[in-house]
This record gives sequence, C-alpha cells and structure tokens, in this order.
Amino acid sequence: MEGNSFSLFWIVQLQVNNKAEQQRLGPASPSKGDLDPDEVLPCRHGEGSGKFSVAIVLVSASLSDQDHSLFLSTDEGATFQKQVIPFSVETFIFHPRVEDKVLAYTREGKLYVSSDLGKKWTLLQERVTKDHVFWAVSGVDADPDVVHVEAQELGGGFRYVTCQIHNCSDKTLTVPFAGPIDHSSLTVQDDYIFVKATSTNQTKYYISYRRNEFVPMKLPKYALPKDLQVISTDESQVFVAVQEWYQTDTYNLYQSDPRGVRYSLVLGDVRSSRQAEESVVIDILEVRGVKGVFLANQKVDGKVVTLITYSKGRDWDYLRPPSTDMNGKPTNCKPPDCHLHLHLRWADNPYVSGTVHTKDTAPGLIMGAGNLGSQLVEYKEEMYITSDCGHTWRQVFEEEHHILYLDHGGVIVAIKDTSIPLKILKFSVDEGLTWSTHNFTSTSVFVDGLLSEPGDETLVMTVFGHISFRSDWELVKVDFRPWFSRQCSEEDYSSWDLTNLQGDRCVLGQQRSFRRRKPTSWCIKGRSFTAALTARVCQCRDSDFLCDYGFERTPSSESDADKCFANFWFNPLSPPDDCVLGQTYTSSLGYRKVVSNVCEGGVDPRQSPGQLQCPLLPPRGLHVSIRGEAVAVRPGEDVLFVVRQEQGDVLTTKYQVDLGDGFKAMYMNLTLTGEPIRHRYESPGVYRVSVRAENMAGHDEAVLFVQVNSPLQALYLEVVPVIGINQEVTLTAVLLPLNPNLTVFYWWIGHSLQPLLSLENSVTTRFGDTGDVRVTVQAACGTSVLQDSKVVRVLDQFQVMPLQFTKDLDAHNPNTPEWREDIGLVVSRLLSKETSIPEELLVTVVKPGLPTLADLHVLLPPPTPTRKRSLTSDKRLMAIQQVLNAQKISFLLRGGVRVLVAMRDVDTGSPSLGGGGGYWAVAVLLLIGLFAVGAFILYKFKRKRPGRTVYAQMHNEKEQEMTSPVSHSQDVQSAIPGNHSGVVLSVNSREMHSYLVG
Repeated sequence: MEGNSFSLFWIVQLQVNNKAEQQRLGPASPSKGDLDPDEVLPCRHGEGSGKFSVAIVLVSASLSDQDHSLFLSTDEGATFQKQVIPFSVETFIFHPRVEDKVLAYTREGKLYVSSDLGKKWTLLQERVTKDHVFWAVSGVDADPDVVHVEAQELGGGFRYVTCQIHNCSDKTLTVPFAGPIDHSSLTVQDDYIFVKATSTNQTKYYISYRRNEFVPMKLPKYALPKDLQVISTDESQVFVAVQEWYQTDTYNLYQSDPRGVRYSLVLGDVRSSRQAEESVVIDILEVRGVKGVFLANQKVDGKVVTLITYSKGRDWDYLRPPSTDMNGKPTNCKPPDCHLHLHLRWADNPYVSGTVHTKDTAPGLIMGAGNLGSQLVEYKEEMYITSDCGHTWRQVFEEEHHILYLDHGGVIVAIKDTSIPLKILKFSVDEGLTWSTHNFTSTSVFVDGLLSEPGDETLVMTVFGHISFRSDWELVKVDFRPWFSRQCSEEDYSSWDLTNLQGDRCVLGQQRSFRRRKPTSWCIKGRSFTAALTARVCQCRDSDFLCDYGFERTPSSESDADKCFANFWFNPLSPPDDCVLGQTYTSSLGYRKVVSNVCEGGVDPRQSPGQLQCPLLPPRGLHVSIRGEAVAVRPGEDVLFVVRQEQGDVLTTKYQVDLGDGFKAMYMNLTLTGEPIRHRYESPGVYRVSVRAENMAGHDEAVLFVQVNSPLQALYLEVVPVIGINQEVTLTAVLLPLNPNLTVFYWWIGHSLQPLLSLENSVTTRFGDTGDVRVTVQAACGTSVLQDSKVVRVLDQFQVMPLQFTKDLDAHNPNTPEWREDIGLVVSRLLSKETSIPEELLVTVVKPGLPTLADLHVLLPPPTPTRKRSLTSDKRLMAIQQVLNAQKISFLLRGGVRVLVAMRDVDTGSPSLGGGGGYWAVAVLLLIGLFAVGAFILYKFKRKRPGRTVYAQMHNEKEQEMTSPVSHSQDVQSAIPGNHSGVVLSVNSREMHSYLVG
C-alpha cells in the first residue's frame, strides 16, 4: 500500500446477531498526512454483548483527484483488498443488521449500493439530499432492503421515495407522500417518518406512524411554527422542539401521543444556538440509562438555567447544588437563589464526549461541565458528577474534561479538554469519589479522541492524537485490567433507589432499584453485569398524568393549581373530525397518561362521562381547489378540481358541482374517495366554480373563481361579519408577503362576475339589502393570484358595545386574522354563558393591530308569531354590562396568563344602534311602540279626513330615553357617537295601523 494517500477512512465494528443501529459515517478526522493501515481506530457500532467483527474501509484518492479506490479489510487490518470505484465518496451508510450491505453518497449527490462490502456498486438514485437517506428500520419496515430517500425532481422540487436496493428504477419507485416536500425535511426514525411541505405560503409538518398514511402533526393552534426539530422518538413517543412565531433563540418542547399526531407543551423557552452549516443545536439532553430523565437549559429574561425531569417532561426541577466544593470548602450556594447549571453542548468531534456524559450501561451516572450560581455562565466549565441520577452532585475538577466510561461505569477516565499537549490521564474506580493519575505516554501529545474496545465490559481504551500538527497519528493503548485481580461477586454490590428531587420513589409509575459496586471493592463487573435490580409498579396518582392536546396546566398561583384547562381555541366537547354517524367517541377531560408510565389502579382523571354517539354533522370547512394549489389555468389545459371537507358527515352528503361554463353534476362520496374532477376550459375568461355540500343536518358551500390565463393560489379576507344596511364598511385583504404597488386586487360582491379593481388592499362599500352576502377577493401579482371568500350578514338593526382587554393579551397577539376570530368566539361564548343570551346573537369582532380591542355586536332575536321584535324591552345590554363590570368574563392563555374583558371608554354616553341609514328608522319604530294609543286615534281621524298626514315631534331627552332601554345607567358607553335630538316623524296612519295590528 506504499504511495497511496488516504484522504478519508472508516472503521466499522459490525455486531452480528444483536440489535444494532444504523451507522452513518463520514471522515474519522481531518487528514494529517499519510495514514498507515496499522493505525486502526476501533469504532463502536451497536450496544450490548454479542459476536463482533471489525471492517476497515480506507478511501484513497490520487493527486489528480480523478481515480478513487477503496482498501477493504475484514481481518482488523491484517490484509487489504483494493477496489477501484467510479465515484468520489462523501459518506458511507452501513446497514444496521447486515454487515456487507452499505450505501455510498457521493459528492455529486448520487447514491450507490453494495451488497458485498464495496466490491461491486450499483447506482440507486441521483440528485439525492445529503444526510437524508435511511435504511429500513427493523420491526417496522416489512422489507429490510428498502431505502428511504429524499431526492430532487427534474423540475426542481423534492420528493420522498422508497426503493428496493435490488430493483430500483423510476418504474419501481414508491412515493409514500403525495406531493412535493421541503428540502432536507425527510427524517426516518424508529416508528416514525417526518416530512415538511410548504404550499400557498403555509408550512405543514406531517408524520407517518409505523408506515401508515401521513397525517398533519397537530400542534397547538397558535404555535405557528417557524421551525421544528425532532428531539427523541424513544418508547413510542415523539419529543419535538418548536420555534414559534415570537421566538428567536429559544424553542418550546412538546410531547406527543403514541402515534405522534397530537402534541402538548411540556417546557417553554429552551435555549438554542446556530452551528456550522446553519444547523440548530437545542439545549436538551436525554439521560441514557434511566428512561424518562432529561436535562434542558431554559432561557427566561436573558438568564439560562438548567432543569431536570424524571417524568418525560411532566415536571421539571432545578439541579441541587453541592454543599462543598472539590476541596471540601463550603460553596455557599443555596436554593432558591443558587443552583447547579450544566452546559449541554454536543462535541464537534465524534471521538470525544460532549459537555455532559451518560451511558445506557451506567444508569444514574452523569458527569458534566457547568457552574454554581443563579444562571449558567459560558466561560465556567467546572466538572460535576452524580451517581444517583441527579439527586446529589459533587464537584470533581475545576476545568472541563473529556470522559470515557469503561466496564459499565466501573472505571471513569478523564482527560483535560485543552489545546496544549498532554501525557497524563485521570481515572476513578469509585464513581468519582477519588481520582488517580496515569502517565499514558512518555511524550506529550495533542489528544484528538478517546475510544474503547468492543463491549461495555471492556477495560481497554485507546488515546489517539498527534505530537505536532505536521506529525503522523499517535495511538496509545491503555489497559486497566492489571488494576483488578478478580471478578465481582454479589457481596461486592450495594443497591440504590431511584427517586426524583422530592424523594418520591414512584417514578413513571414504578419503584426502581439499581446495583452499584461498593467503593471498597476492586473487581471487574464483566459482561454478565446488569445494573437494574428490582421494579415494583405503583398506584396511579395525579402526577402520572399530563395535559391532553388542547389543554394547559393552571399555574401554581391559582386556586385550582396543577389542573388542566382548555385553551380558548379548543372545544373538548366537539366530536373529532373523523367521527362517523353510528360510531361513538369519548371527549377528553384534559388529561392523558404519560407515555412509558406503567402505574396501575389509583386515580384516573381521564375517566369520561361515557361513550358519546357521533351525531350527523353538517358539512363544514368545504374547500374547492385546483390540484397544485393554483387557481389559474391556460385555455385547453386539463384542470383537476379537488374538493375537501374538514368536518361533517361524508357518507350521506351530496355534492352539487357547478364549474361555471355550463357543466353541472351531482356527486356522492366526493370527499371520501379523494378523486379529483377533471375538466378543461376552452375559452379564456373568469369562471365561478361552486360546490354545495348538503345533508339532513345542514349545508356548506365553497366558491372558486378560476381565471383561464395564468396560475393562481389563495389569501385571507378580513371583514366585519355583521354590518348595518347602507352602512359604510371596509373590506381588507391581508396578503403575505405584502407586495405594495405590485398587486392588483379583484373584489366580487355577491354573484357578480364583474369585479371591482383596486391597487390598495382595501375598499369601502355599502350593502343596500339585508341578508347574507358573499364577498370574494383575489390578489394578483405577476402570475401569482391568491383568493379568499367570506359571508357578511347585513342587518337593519343591531347594537354595538366597545370592549377592551387587559394589556397581557398584546404580548400573545400574533396579529393574524384567525387568531382574532378565535378570541372573538371565546368572548361571545363566555358572555352567552354568563348572561344566557343565545351565542348566535353575540358577535365579537377583534380589531387588527395593537392594542387589542374589540366590538361586541348584539343582534336582535328573530321575531315570533305572537311577539314583534322590540328594542325597548331588550334588557340584554344591561346584563352584559353587569357581567363585564363584575369582571366575570376572562380566559386563560399559555403560561396561565388570565385576560379580563371590560367595557371600552369612548366619548359618548350610551350604546348605539347598528345600521347606517337605519338609525332614524329604528327611532321611528320605538316611538310607534310607545304611542300605540295615539296611533289608533290617528287612524280614526284618518278615516274621517282622507289624505291627512300626521306629524309627531318630541323633545331630545324623551327621544333618547326611548332609543336606549338602558340609558338610565351612566356606565354604558356608546360605540357609535351621534346626535339624536330633534327627531321628526312622518307616519301615514294606514301604515301605522298595519304595523300595530299586522
């Protein structure tokens, strides 16, 4: 092998007949000169005991960088075989269970496969995304030779495909996710597959559980994620970190149900940082060896503190500080002002530990770098250790060290993390109580890594590095076996009980005990050692349950502390979207059991009042769109209309489709099958496409205006849902991203095909007739057109009351139209509950911008055959005012922030009547109601003197009294100021008689 320069090398230890994880390897280290094949580094692959074999793969490149070769060894470097390869390797991905199968990712983005450890290669796929290639997961994928790949299409988009390595072509590719996905978004991990897809300026995250159909991940409605990172998928549960709309350098931690679909908040404001190549590092670490234990750094008000959980995020506590330092001196660090804080960084070098080191075969043993104080300090990296899983800590070093556990943690090796050469290492055989030093070399070296030989029971390690930056590799083997004279027996072990920081032994529903070697016993634990000793199941308690999706925990300051309350946007009594008539469902009471918790009996706050029958639901959330998210086509082009229904029964629903050019049809099961409607428009123009869905419970309608000339998409129309007849109203199109002076807005009011055009994103108009009017807007910018549609209720009479909120709501206001709608709904619902006014007669409209303000529209009840509608007998405003003044209307936001709703001060004194030109008409009706007797007299007089017109005039103060039935209260404020003095009524007596007796 003389004359070859090895730019990259891989050493793969393959574990046969034992569980092993997928191994993805890049260069072991930057090249520091020619690599001798004798300088072989043992690289761990897999966990546990079993039969191991070590394969060594060396990659050689000529000076011209055109000829590439592999040198393969299957006998630990004794002999090598040279294989010429026609590509330049960037990454090898070894099969997790079959030792000879390997994938090679090239610098050109091509993916090759070999089934004989690199002797022969076959091209699988081109234009593959780096680090987004995955072997089949054992026990989940039916075929162990399947490969999951994110690849780029010729058109530029990315897709998720699967391929069988022995039969992979464009004809045999499988596309599990319909549609394009975002670049670098495919992740295959245990039971789950994650993808991200962006369309029409909206990003959605999808998940597949055990290779079932992809469904959207349900985060809280107003999380509005900017980024999502998968933290853990252990034990049939997903932990994700979500950067929400208001966050810049922190993420919120969410925990899923077993299928990974519904997510609940478990910790907010976890610190994050950007690393090389824009990768995100989030300060959270899963403690290996004891399930359910995590460490996280939370950043609040600029301060970073370390927290620990023993219940997979249900409860978090600060780390307890040690009472003395490594020299036995008092630390003077006492809670609640002082705690222990740890750095939770991953090491850039894969052959050294990060700032916190844990291991599956050493449960309870945690060693990390940090400091004591009120917050984490970046430049302080003192070393601390715990052997009881974080219950008690001890300081062991004043500077950061690289850590390696040998013999199940029976030997702890530490080498100082420094830029100067070393020749001394430290080790402990009593879990860090005492430390010894060892000169591992006679010449100081720059240490590049620490590696152990195969097996958790090993006592042999390798230190590798270099004497100078120009020197070759130096490897030093350190064998600790001579320090021990015998194998451990049962008398050499003692037991310790796992508890949380409150001393509770029931952790995740069971009491667990572990074995540890006694400090005075100098013996080898060996391959047969197991740390777990006993486990006993506990009875269930409230602490074994966390808040379900749509719920949040009440803060400790409230009277009902630690209870789960429903978020304002979530109605727990609503049947699920997939509820089918004839089936049953259970409404959530706000609690679900922590995944991995094995408690039995005891309390169960999940208990529901019983199974509920799925009702026949009317269709809701009907959408019609063109496949591809466009709403513009070219003449003669095939158009695929897709009809979706978010809620309601689909089996008994009929769908009437009108494509606007004379084509009309009736469909059944249209949204159930998902089959598109194929159509072709031959002539240019604007076509109104409508779909009406109807069943016995109700109906819904979706409208789409198709421009046959260029591609289109969608947008959001914001308009007051209730407006008075002939009252001026502003229609606003909220467009993201905003393109001022470049966007043309088309406004359709009613069924007219002739739109109003504007360059501004808002227009003003009036509605001359009562009833429901559909308003549709399209925004066109170049070839992109977005559309939205809303229905406006035009009434001749209603009342408006101005509202305001406590200032805390402003900090939670993302200023999105949907958020304003949900706030309005929860206010109307609470007012209806307190005043017994039907909810459909209360419409709360939250205004855009800050501060957050709202108007409450109080509608008149519908007339009955025995009673006319009357404002004078309407006492509802007084009732609303009373509950608002009594501060009975409030709701909770995230973090337990309580928001109060109150009347808003304006310039005038009494609530006004809605309806622009209808104010005087309302006054007429009020005066008529009060002077009914006079009306009869006028009628009699009219019969004697035909054609006579009667005039009635009243003073200002009397008119005001009749206009507002609650005007005696000085606290009721007016939303629409105006002058009501000098009203003159002209009423024909025959019309008055008709009104009174008709």
